[in-house]
Amino acid sequence: MDWKIELLAVPVSDIDRAKAFYVDTIGFTADYDVTVDENTRFVQLTPPGSACSIVLDLNFTTMAPGSLQGIQVVIPDADEALAQLRAKGVEAQGVDEQAWGRFVYFKDPDGNAWALQDLTAIRAARAAEAAAAGAEAAG
Repeated sequence: MDWKIELLAVPVSDIDRAKAFYVDTIGFTADYDVTVDENTRFVQLTPPGSACSIVLDLNFTTMAPGSLQGIQVVIPDADEALAQLRAKGVEAQGVDEQAWGRFVYFKDPDGNAWALQDLTAIRAARAAEAAAAGAEAAG
């Protein structure tokens, strides 16, 4: 049985401000924006190419705005992502070189922290190791 993460709640203090940041600045797709009643507005956004979306959480959970830390998104190019974020006025930290990937970090207007992970070098190294092992076995 597959288990697929499809929606993460991101606690915010102002839905309109958060939606503008994620859609207009970062480039997420606005999937839904439905006012259910005077206390509930459901806003679902999806990062480009992702199977998992976020819901802007004003009152769905007990998390305080800005308390979500460690959302990690895999990207193809850390340098390009950093340049795009900075060009759009986002205060992004990076590129942080680690043995498990290259990272760019940023926060939304409420302080929710995101990590963008570039696995390109790791995947290339694994492919080279697999090719070398295959050649040795055939040799």
